[in-house]
Amino acid sequence: MIGIIRYGAGNIFSLTSALDRLGIAYGMVHTEADLKQCDRYIIPGVGHAGAAMKKLEQTGLVPAIKALQKPTLGICVGMQLMTAYSEEGDANLLHIFPNKTLKFKDSEHFKVPHTGWNRVHQEKENPLFAGIPNDAHFYYVHSYYIEYSDAYTLASTNYTLPYSASIWHNNFYGVQFHPEKSGVYGETLLANFSKI
Repeated sequence: MIGIIRYGAGNIFSLTSALDRLGIAYGMVHTEADLKQCDRYIIPGVGHAGAAMKKLEQTGLVPAIKALQKPTLGICVGMQLMTAYSEEGDANLLHIFPNKTLKFKDSEHFKVPHTGWNRVHQEKENPLFAGIPNDAHFYYVHSYYIEYSDAYTLASTNYTLPYSASIWHNNFYGVQFHPEKSGVYGETLLANFSKI
């Protein structure tokens, strides 16, 4: 069963609807006892990374999340929370990954936030992207991005510059795009995660 970590950051209706369509069992995680009932986890999140980190700290789950040994997927701000630092709110985050979360620079050619469909280039082979063509399109809504890293970037997207569309280290995965809003390839990714 997938445990969705609840900390008051964002609407999870689209995510639970996608899991329902796929027939994937899930439950809500509010406490460490809830964590023990699940065999993998999703950290959702939309909005402000600094504020989201404060809410996550208020749950008391931060040490347990950092110590997780089971597959864990951060989505959008949930992925950003796994990095060391965000310019959004000048916030120190979970530091599961040493990368930083940075703000897109304003440009007359690129609108911020980055909203809509964009290509995802797979940098490494990984079961998370099994059955998904390279350079498939996924849906994004974000003003901050995770810097590209040879060590941790699993897939990249280019919007003003190349950045991490997906990151991976041991049992921790992150995606900047919203798989639950990305049609068949997004659902394939969620189904893949449920089997990792």
